[in-house]
Amino acid sequence: MISNEPVITPDLIADHGLTRDEYDRLVKLIGRAPTFTELGIFSAMWNEHCSYKSSKIHLRTLPAKAPWVIQGPGENAGVIDIGDDLAVVFKMESHNHPSFIEPYQGAATGVGGILRDVFTMGARPIACLDALSFGDPGHPKTRRLVSGVVAGIGGYGNSFGVPTVGGEVRFHRRYDGNCLVNAMAVGIAQKGKLFYSAASGVGMPIVYLGSKTGRDGIHGATMASAEFGTDAEEKRPTVQVGDPFSEKLLLEACLEIMAKGCVIAIQDMGAAGLTCSAVEMGAKGDLGVTLDLDRVPCRETGMSAYEMMLSESQERMLMVLKPEKENEAEAIFRKWGLDFAVVGETTPAKRFVVRHGGDVMANLPIKQLGDDAPIYDRPFTEPQKQPVIDAASVKASIGIADALERLIGSPDLCSKRWVFQQYDHVILGNTVQRPGGDAAVVRINDGPKALALACDVTPRYCEADPFEGGKQAVAETYRNLTAVGASPLALTDSLNFGNPERPEIMGQLVGCIRGIAEACRALDFPVVSGNVSLYNETNGRAILPTPTIGGVGLVEDFARSMTLAFKAEGEAILLIGETRGWLGQSLYLRDICGREAGAPPPVDLDAERRHGDFVRALIRARLVTAAHDLSDGGLLIALAEMAMASGMGAVLESHPRLPPHAFWLGEDQARYVITAPRADDVAERARAAEVPLLRLGTTGGRVLAIADERPLPVRDLVSRFEHWLPHYMAESG
Repeated sequence: MISNEPVITPDLIADHGLTRDEYDRLVKLIGRAPTFTELGIFSAMWNEHCSYKSSKIHLRTLPAKAPWVIQGPGENAGVIDIGDDLAVVFKMESHNHPSFIEPYQGAATGVGGILRDVFTMGARPIACLDALSFGDPGHPKTRRLVSGVVAGIGGYGNSFGVPTVGGEVRFHRRYDGNCLVNAMAVGIAQKGKLFYSAASGVGMPIVYLGSKTGRDGIHGATMASAEFGTDAEEKRPTVQVGDPFSEKLLLEACLEIMAKGCVIAIQDMGAAGLTCSAVEMGAKGDLGVTLDLDRVPCRETGMSAYEMMLSESQERMLMVLKPEKENEAEAIFRKWGLDFAVVGETTPAKRFVVRHGGDVMANLPIKQLGDDAPIYDRPFTEPQKQPVIDAASVKASIGIADALERLIGSPDLCSKRWVFQQYDHVILGNTVQRPGGDAAVVRINDGPKALALACDVTPRYCEADPFEGGKQAVAETYRNLTAVGASPLALTDSLNFGNPERPEIMGQLVGCIRGIAEACRALDFPVVSGNVSLYNETNGRAILPTPTIGGVGLVEDFARSMTLAFKAEGEAILLIGETRGWLGQSLYLRDICGREAGAPPPVDLDAERRHGDFVRALIRARLVTAAHDLSDGGLLIALAEMAMASGMGAVLESHPRLPPHAFWLGEDQARYVITAPRADDVAERARAAEVPLLRLGTTGGRVLAIADERPLPVRDLVSRFEHWLPHYMAESG
């Protein structure tokens, strides 16, 4: 045993998140008891956050290939080809547990980490998005969490200099003890100048780059792989501290040495820090790695090998450099005021050797650290099927106009302007469509091409029916991209669930992945990156299953991208898609009738693709002046949003085939609202394409006039829409 290291005891093993069986497995693997440092290394590599041991067998079923996919899952980020020798690099990650413990730094370092994943690949970040889930607004912690998380995202992204262009915010009591912070970053690179993490060549220098190592973030990955209890507040020291200005310097230095041809391989020091980055680089390259921790730049004195290997201090990279370029690379990093230290080398031995203070602190088989991590086929139970709710059986307690007013002022449907106004969404000067629409649109360089970016999920659907909920999350993201005129190309995901050791939670995960996979295949919309965040629960109460989908689409000419605002008076308002008046799991049923019940709307993927193709064709043919997909709240919410975005009203016709509340506020899928100056031309195309089309009314005036209901002045709707969130955040307590 190495001096000054603690004795390995059952309690110490449990504190590292390893079961007794897993500990026995690692002892058998290395043929002896581990050192304390080795125990820490195994705990980092074998925890849920890094090894995906509960989800890996199911993730393998996700479609990840297409002619335009350059790199799928398994690297720092996914990569797709968009022509003109350009590639889009993107990924979504979660930072849930840290954000609940320390909202500002947890959210800030979540943004910093996902940005590093993108520029590690050689891409310059051009946009960020975030998907945030908070507890009940009345919960005593919710307001503080919202304030801290939003400030952390804005503080990091604004200072780093990348626009936050879109996202979503929801509230539900099931997130009371475990908020979700999912961050997505997107970058642009030259197709032939991408960088990967696999080391190559024996005796190549391994270089530590960026900020110094401290004691922040130790056991961050392990903490992210465990549910919360009553000790959540005591885990503050495991939350990393970010410095966006250092990250900006790191970005510029990395891109400069990449351009100079210095880099063989590169890996961000994210979860599990130096341990995970070094092991992955060596194992992927079928090489060993030797590290000398005496050379690691530290900002605190007396750090042990254990602390250095598990620190998750931010703004750090590990690279394998070409030996002849070492001096040139060092000069670049010194110029940017960043640390540069040769801390090891690649070896042919396929061992992971860590030295510190003259002692060998770890000597482990490098491939088995990752490859032999436990993989569990956990038992799961299918959730009980929910009944289909007959719309006629739901008695309307208030009129349609009153329901609309209440819904658009509710926490989930109200304007999120208070959030996105704290983000700089126009820095870099390429944001064509800002937050608040179906998808953000960001110009690529000087155009004409642009990217459409969106993220979405409906957790209440996923809990009621994980398979349909997984399908719907993909389909809605697909519709968001389509509504702005983009061709959907690929997606990233952040799969947020509770404790997978509970069969009902594992059933949610399996069902959602199956639904996502089926939708991706049907829509030709592959998954190229993502992450899984499990154990999102407190004292045995899990979050709603929340598989967030982040989508990327291509707009050929940004000047022709579509918005949802009405454009001119006297235009036809047309509904694309079939309306059955589906009220199960709708916001109308929940927020107006007080019931979270029923089966969610089924997702017809053939219809989703056919209707999406039809809408994009209309936009390309310039037959449409506005387009909006239908989702939460149904048809009337979408129409109100179109009116509020323009200040222009509409006259809407009655449709007696369905009860009014079911027609206007049901949440049937595969639907869009469009406006068109030549409705007959659109109708002719719809008949040819066998796409359902219904005329709803005509744009004009300053009120939303719903058949048989009192007219609603658009300015009054705007007032209600914009009121709730700033008023809530301004309240004390």
